[in-house]
Amino acid sequence: VQLQASGGGLVQPGGSLTLSCTASRAILDRGTIGWFRQAPGKEREAVSCTARSPGRTYNADSVKGRFTISRSSANNTFSLQMNNLKPEDTAVYYCAGAAANHYCSARYMSYWGEGTLVTVSS
Repeated sequence: VQLQASGGGLVQPGGSLTLSCTASRAILDRGTIGWFRQAPGKEREAVSCTARSPGRTYNADSVKGRFTISRSSANNTFSLQMNNLKPEDTAVYYCAGAAANHYCSARYMSYWGEGTLVTVSS
């Protein structure tokens, strides 16, 4: 298993949650890594990505100011800090990696972890 996501769960609106993805060194050093999500009946969409080059990140408009992606080289993980969660954030979240620096789009991701369910509900 090259990518393993964890941290999903049930949270109330306005709450916070942190997702973590353990990745192989090869994936972390190869290119863009990121988080995607898929809600029931909807297509998978990009949430947040960071490229191998420092400082290059992408956040979907719907999560700007609320979600933050970060990576930790020390323990081969990258995370998604989610604050001020809304019911529309409910989805299965996937971590993914690309073979090179690419746009934050599912079509460019070569490696996928199993999803972790995030439910935002009161």
